[in-house]
Parts: sequence; structure tokens; C-alpha cells
Amino acid sequence: MISIDRFEEILSDLAEEIPQSFYEELNGGIVVEPGYLLHPEDRNGTLYVMGQYRIDPAMGKYIVMYYGSFKRAYRHLDEDELTEEMRKVLRHEFRHHVEGRAGVRDLEVWDAEQIAMYKKQQADNE
Repeated sequence: MISIDRFEEILSDLAEEIPQSFYEELNGGIVVEPGYLLHPEDRNGTLYVMGQYRIDPAMGKYIVMYYGSFKRAYRHLDEDELTEEMRKVLRHEFRHHVEGRAGVRDLEVWDAEQIAMYKKQQADNE
């Protein structure tokens, strides 16, 4: 797995791929969290949160990328493969930002559907 410094370098390059207009009102930018985060619906210690779009009264609107989650979930990937996963997560979080500004919740619905499928799968395996 790459170092957190390399993770930040790659993330910076990926951030440059995003059109400038998408950054409007993203006043907190993109933050790297060194730790990992498990989803509240996690049942077996493997449902990692890779990134989050946050709206905070004090901090504003920003995206968090969890280095520790990537490290745990994707430690087997080479740098190119990891970069592609990072790109997917970053774009996913930007979509939350853009949809939120437009008053659209399609991605939130999709995320909820994914968690519902996960919970069903976990229940079926018990």
C-alpha cells in the first residue's frame, strides 16, 4: 500500500481532473483523514466508508477521503488500480455535492439501496 503522502499526491492530481465549477460552494475543499471509518450498518468489520461529503455549520461543505479505509480495503491493489478506486470515490463525493446544490437526491437514494442490499445479503448469510 502507498504511503499517506503518496495518497495525498495522487488525490491532488485527481482533484485537478474535476471541473472548477464543481468546486463552487465546496469551501472546505478535500480533506484526507488518516484513519478508517466503518459504516454504521457494518456487520462484520469490512464495510468501510471510503469517502464522505459533509455539510457542517462550522466547517462548511467539504469532502473527506479516508486513507485508512483505502489501506484496509485495497491493500492488495497496485498504485494504478488504487488510483482508479480513489478516482471513483472522489467523483462519487463530488456528485453528492453537485446534486445537493441542485436539490437532487438520486445518489443518496442509490447509496441507500446499496446499503439495503448489503443488509439483506448479510441477513441471508446468518
